[in-house]
Amino acid sequence: MPGMQAPLLDDWLARRTYDAADYPLDRLLAAKRETISVILPAKECADTLPPLLDHLAQLCAAGLVDEVLVVDAASQDGTAEVAARHGARVAQEDALLPEYGPALGKGDAMWRGLSATSGEIVAFLDADSTGVGLEFVAGVLGPIVCHPELAFVKGAFARPFLPDGGGPPVPDGGGRVTELAARPLINLHVPELAGFAQPLAGEVAARRSLLEQLPFPAGYGVEIGMLIDALRTVGLDALAQVRLGTRQNRHQPLRALGAMAYAVLVAAERRLGRDPQPGPYLLPFDEEPVRRVAVDERPPLRAIGRGAARGDDGPWPGSPPTATDPSSYAGRSR
Repeated sequence: MPGMQAPLLDDWLARRTYDAADYPLDRLLAAKRETISVILPAKECADTLPPLLDHLAQLCAAGLVDEVLVVDAASQDGTAEVAARHGARVAQEDALLPEYGPALGKGDAMWRGLSATSGEIVAFLDADSTGVGLEFVAGVLGPIVCHPELAFVKGAFARPFLPDGGGPPVPDGGGRVTELAARPLINLHVPELAGFAQPLAGEVAARRSLLEQLPFPAGYGVEIGMLIDALRTVGLDALAQVRLGTRQNRHQPLRALGAMAYAVLVAAERRLGRDPQPGPYLLPFDEEPVRRVAVDERPPLRAIGRGAARGDDGPWPGSPPTATDPSSYAGRSR
């Protein structure tokens, strides 16, 4: 893929980077023309979900959000019960599209959640984030509600690292998979996307008419896969990011991050025209030396007749002349 000239990227950054503070609730309500669903894939999130769901309840009461679905991964800490008490609809991930077998990871939960909702705009939010306010939640929706030319918006935020043993936070020390795997890969192979501050952000708002055309990597490759596919389906000018301030979520051990990076690389390789043959993820000398990493792909919902999208299925304004054909990797679905 040819490199992208800096002036073009600068132009995109100037026009397509928004700020959550510019989207107060009254502006969103005045601009709303479509129904909105919010999906939260969750696993052992009983402690972090309540504030987030309380903010969403406010947005539902105000008439901005029409539907909130928590997709629970059989959590043992009472996540499902907590979510229900805070007003969310709850579904167990394995109960959605059961013909595809047990859910394999985060991306699979998102895909199944998409099949079980109907909003014309769909937002995905990570359920393990702490310290997020109402402006954060509304900000994810702001650009796509107020700018109809947009099809896909990602959150952008600072990610400090909080040392396990205490001590001051390390500014921008979080997001290690982003900085060591995703960002170098994007700069090398998909430079059009190099302006995204958080290409692996779990905070995404998109139009259902786009999402139902996309395959979903079943595991942690879902974010990079959706981003590359969205670029090729609707073009860079229909993509945007929104500044959301600071986000703090769970930090995982380094070796767990290696497995996450592996899933990211497999998803990207498939979209770069290669044919990776992923096997078990090996960790020599570890107590668990062989790990299974979810790298399956779920097919576009539209392709299996489970889409709920309404309206024109034609090209997005300004999109490339041909969209990505996902058939080369969608066939890997179980």
